[in-house]
Order: sequence, then structure tokens, then C-alpha cells
Amino acid sequence: MVGEVVAKLKADGVYENTIILFMTDHGISHARGKQFMYDEGLHVPLVISGPGIDAGTVREDVVEHIDIAALSLGAAGIAIPEWMQARDILASNYEAREAVFGARDRCDETVDHMRSVRTKEFKYIRNFLPERPYLQPCAYKDAKSIITAMREWHDAGKLDEAQSLIMRETRPPEEFYDVVNDPHEINNLADDPAHAEKLVNLRGLLDAWMEETNDKGMTPESEEMYDSDMAPYLSKFTNGKNPEQLAIIEANISWMKKMAAEGK
Repeated sequence: MVGEVVAKLKADGVYENTIILFMTDHGISHARGKQFMYDEGLHVPLVISGPGIDAGTVREDVVEHIDIAALSLGAAGIAIPEWMQARDILASNYEAREAVFGARDRCDETVDHMRSVRTKEFKYIRNFLPERPYLQPCAYKDAKSIITAMREWHDAGKLDEAQSLIMRETRPPEEFYDVVNDPHEINNLADDPAHAEKLVNLRGLLDAWMEETNDKGMTPESEEMYDSDMAPYLSKFTNGKNPEQLAIIEANISWMKKMAAEGK
């Protein structure tokens, strides 16, 4: 597919004057991937080619999805607004980010609330709803073979300690990982005194980012908005064909109301 695009650019005579970006919208759609703050869900490919870009060059700094907006403006010779959070990562005066941020609230019918900050060496995750399981009911993920298999093996006591982490019924309020030495983010160092200073630093970075960006997820979603978004689901599931899915929606409405009442 990439080759077809390149061939078309060459046929149109614009290949030598075109920047090509290959990326995805999120990390792998797996149990701890998409919809979670682990690198498995946040890390995406970013391959760029074009004028002035040396082939085979590998960058180690962390960048954000939104940076593609500024990169595109810069490539087109358009001034980047000062209010734009994105940075042109190909600019000659680009300053590498200290950290990148991630967020998850409601996905489909499932209400959640997580934030993360990652540097080259460490990842900090804040779970605003620690009383809930990692694998809350979700029609999209529950239909995946990997989730079905993991639930079956969990019930049979066949998962090992690392595999069982995602099956926990509650979460720690904070997770902190050394992503260099623990790239799969298994060993939570949030309570490790040896990492307390670094934890405080990343905690502060996240607080500052949430304030600077006017984090809209800090305001609970209204019941009306949830009902509006769920209308297509309800039209499918209220006819009795999928009572389990209807129960999931009803449970999430209840959780969403509780979240609003508690101001989370």
C-alpha cells in the first residue's frame, strides 16, 4: 500500500518534493494495549522520509501524535501559532520534549479516567478510579479472542504473576515504571523509596500539564451526553438480542453518575 502511494507520487512528479509519514492511531489493540496508558497502547510507529531527511536516521527523543500538526505546517511554510501545543520535530530550532503525555476517559460505553506522563526513562500513570478493575466490561475488547482466553486461564488459575496483573479487580492509584529496565511495565515502583524523588518530579509534570491544557476530563461527563452517545448501542441491544451488552451500558451509566457525584 505504501508502494502504491509512492508510485503515484512519482507518476505525478511530486515525489522529490513530498514528505511521507507512516504512523498509526494507537498502539496494538491488545489486553494492555489500546485504551491503556502502557507503552503497548501509546507507542506508535513514526517513519518519515522526504527532502532533507537522511535515510536510516534514528531519533531517540520522545514525541507526541499532535506534533504532526506542527510538522505539517512547518513543511508547508506556514507559521505555527504560539498557542499550538504541537512542535515541529523537523525544525532546525526544535527543542526535544522532556516528556510526553497520555489520557484515557470513556471509550465506547466504558467509563474510565487515567492520565500518564513518560520521559525517555520513566512512566507515571495516575488511576483516578482505582476501585475499578482494569478490564472493565467493554463489548469491543471483550469480544477479542485474547481477552476471552485470558479470562478463561485466569479462572482456571493458569496465568502467571505478570499475566495476572491486568486481571486485578482494583488498581493502585499510581503506577511508576522504569521503562528502560522494565520495558513491559510490570514492576510498579510507586512505593519504592529509591524512586521517590523521580516519582514526585513526574507527578508534578502531570499536574502542570493538566492545568496548562485545561484538561477537560477533569469535568465528569453529563448523563445526557452519555445517553446521546449510547443511543446507537441501545437501539441494537434493547431488542433482546444482546442483554449482556445492555447490562454493561447500564452499569457504566451507574458508574458515570457515581463519578459525577464524587466530582472525579
